[in-house]
Amino acid sequence: MADTYRTVAEVGRAYFEVRGSEFTGHVAPVRSKDAAEAYIEEVRAEFSGATIIPAYRVRVDSGSGYILREYQSDSHEPTGSAGKPALNVLVQQELENVVAVVARYYGGTNLGIGGLARAYGRGVKEAVEDAGITERRPEATFDVEVVYDDSGTVRGILESADVEFDADYEETVSFRVTVPVDEVAGLKDRLQSATSGRADITD
Repeated sequence: MADTYRTVAEVGRAYFEVRGSEFTGHVAPVRSKDAAEAYIEEVRAEFSGATIIPAYRVRVDSGSGYILREYQSDSHEPTGSAGKPALNVLVQQELENVVAVVARYYGGTNLGIGGLARAYGRGVKEAVEDAGITERRPEATFDVEVVYDDSGTVRGILESADVEFDADYEETVSFRVTVPVDEVAGLKDRLQSATSGRADITD
């Protein structure tokens, strides 16, 4: 895999009608298969009663490097008329860590396989245009658990490193850290050194 990858810059949306059917395309950047599926369910809940066509391309760490997991579904549309055209837009634009969903409310007129394929592809394409495309570096996520006395030190290091993290203050303090892959080892070393090895770090 390349040092950087192309993905959408933010959440994007597009709406249009074709012969009475209403199509709303959505795309979002995601970091995992679970996040992609959660986004699909969000759209499904928002567009109750619509036909929901999902597709995603997500990097997965196989232990020996990254593999690209692709998924698409035709839902209740004719085979090949919906999910594949949606996924093809992501493939053609070389987008990764991205999920696309097109919601369709049927307008009473059958569009045929060709018409459906064009509409579902358009839904993704226009949503990508709305979101914009950016390049990002591959990232990894790990957890850091410390006692309260060390939590300020850990938070300070994470903030100075300008990485994304979530903190959970329970009996101990847990940080979920997302960082570019090539910075993981160095950051873990800094955290262990600053806490004299007391930080419990797990992938």
